[in-house]
Amino acid sequence: MSHFFNDITHFDGKFFITLKDLLFKPGFLSKEYMLGKRVSYLHPVRMYVFTSAMFFLLFFSFFSPKEKIGESFNKPMDAQARAVYITSLQERIKEDSNNTKLLSALAMAKDTSKPLTARSISEAEGRGFKFNFENTDYKNEEEYDSLQRILPAQQRDGWFKRRLIKKEIAVSIKYRENPDEAAKKLIESILHRLPYMLFVSLPLFALILKLVYVRRKQFYYADHGVFTIHLYIFSFLLLLLLFLFNRLNEITGWSLFTVLAILLVISLFFYLYKAMRNFYGQRRGKTFLKFLFVAFWSFIMMLLLFVLFMFFSAFTL
Repeated sequence: MSHFFNDITHFDGKFFITLKDLLFKPGFLSKEYMLGKRVSYLHPVRMYVFTSAMFFLLFFSFFSPKEKIGESFNKPMDAQARAVYITSLQERIKEDSNNTKLLSALAMAKDTSKPLTARSISEAEGRGFKFNFENTDYKNEEEYDSLQRILPAQQRDGWFKRRLIKKEIAVSIKYRENPDEAAKKLIESILHRLPYMLFVSLPLFALILKLVYVRRKQFYYADHGVFTIHLYIFSFLLLLLLFLFNRLNEITGWSLFTVLAILLVISLFFYLYKAMRNFYGQRRGKTFLKFLFVAFWSFIMMLLLFVLFMFFSAFTL
């Protein structure tokens, strides 16, 4: 904590030298660290703690999931979306002509004098909130338990599946009448676990690099870890600029900021390629092939981690 606040309040020359070399010399800092030239630069872990803390501080200050979800639930549909919804309702009514809720929803959708929103549709159809991973439709735990007891012992759900389904039932009941609140809670839970997800991904990304460069015996796992930390620091700084350009685009409506945001995303991949080439010192063709491999498997890794953390977040509602 002392080092963290010192970095915030006392930016010395070491910080700016580290920042300059990090931004404009991909892979250079990691190479210097591996060679033992560390006195002139901030320690990578300290730099990571500082930049990640600043990134998420600004991120949670300017991004409000409650506002975004509220807007999406109350945003009026345009004429085309309304027409598509009316058509889908008519098809559903053909299959269930006595469903009064669907008939009421159709009448509401055809009334163009009133705005049609996701909230009004949910209320008209009486959908409520349904939390469902297992594609089940139980009203309560008692109904589920009674149906399980009827089944032969070998056909009953196992311990994990029983816990999963009972959690689904509990969350569905809790938020049945307030689906937008469930969405807010879920997104907030996921967003506040992003720092943990990124921290967990650090050693996994370093492991991918270790496997890709398994023949380069002079690089230890810790070296790949330092390279990964520097890459993540650069990513945090880049994302801060990306958020800034998106906000400026919202304020001004200038497409220039959209173009700049796209260029920033492309520059991240270019930075990774250059950093790999400079740090590992291999030829362009070989580095490019390994870059594609690393990019692909890191995407798969981040996707799996995100699904895992989303799943965990959903079960802490």
